[in-house]
Amino acid sequence: MIKYTLKAQDGLARAGVLHSGRGDVLTPVFMPVGTCAAVKTLSPEELRELGAGIILSNTYHLYLRPGESIVAQAGGLHDFMHWDGPILTDSGGFQVFSLAGLRTISDDGVHFRSHIDGSGHYFDPEKVMEIEMALGADIAMAFDECAPYPAPFQEVRAAQERTTLWARRCREAHVHPRQALFGIIQGGTVRELREKSIREIAALDFPGLALGGLSVGEPKSLMYEVLDYSAPLLPEDKPRYLMGVGSPDCLVEGVARGIDMFDCVLPTRMARNGTVLVPEGRLVIRNAGYARDFQPVDPECGCYTCRNYSRAYIRHLLKSREVLGIRLTTIHNLYYLTHLMEQIREAILAGAFEEFRLDFWKKQQKGK
Repeated sequence: MIKYTLKAQDGLARAGVLHSGRGDVLTPVFMPVGTCAAVKTLSPEELRELGAGIILSNTYHLYLRPGESIVAQAGGLHDFMHWDGPILTDSGGFQVFSLAGLRTISDDGVHFRSHIDGSGHYFDPEKVMEIEMALGADIAMAFDECAPYPAPFQEVRAAQERTTLWARRCREAHVHPRQALFGIIQGGTVRELREKSIREIAALDFPGLALGGLSVGEPKSLMYEVLDYSAPLLPEDKPRYLMGVGSPDCLVEGVARGIDMFDCVLPTRMARNGTVLVPEGRLVIRNAGYARDFQPVDPECGCYTCRNYSRAYIRHLLKSREVLGIRLTTIHNLYYLTHLMEQIREAILAGAFEEFRLDFWKKQQKGK
């Protein structure tokens, strides 16, 4: 089971430890996304080397292929993918939301068609709990409904109320003795609905709470506004998870508002498109200007990529469509984010987070 210990607080920024049966995770933490039980192009050993402590996989995708029964027969996700650290499985609520014209939602559940072959399927809270328990991750997420942005008030309210209804059913159906179930808060960008959702989901006494339905198209300033009034209402003794957020600026600003856990496909997707993260922002390393640039991606970075390869070589690999190119950019981007979180944690423990935050933004401005 999962337990959380708060070690230090600097302003609203928090440093803690997420205790699990497969090891402790230091927070704040960024979780690399392994949607289909693999972080694209990387092995578990490489993830460990770059500093990942916990990864995320997705219920919807693993249900469609290979199927949760195959994963369970292999001994669960950890054995199936050869990862001995903690794993969190998203419930698939966001994926169902993103299917738009391929699904029909009611209070009972969701009828949807596979994005792979068009076949028909049905998810309800009980079915999702059955799948997540079979997958056997350390943390499972409750099934929720994510409203789009923008959306009419009535639509956002219906999604928020349905999320509470489904959370209660998930709580009842979840009986895995070694798996923690986290609740998800919805409500879009409507303050009264967010606060209502927090009251209702917190009352169910989940061991962790997530803020869902953000980073779905709203301006960052509006997301920060939601965090400003939402995070202080969350229990202090439980981990706070902001779902689907992973750009460096949002990580820093999320921590500043009291968030402990983050995940996003952004760093790996950017890597596959030839973009790398650096303290000054981003480098589009596919660009012609790097063809004769023989310095590392980031001369101050300690990742495997920056210790061994130049921008020119990586650009050559990407332009030649060599898989090694996206492996090297992926290693760098994930190392950058895990190291950023380590630096943030150290600053919080030292009581110097605000100085770190100001320095981060100073470097970002240099790149503009």
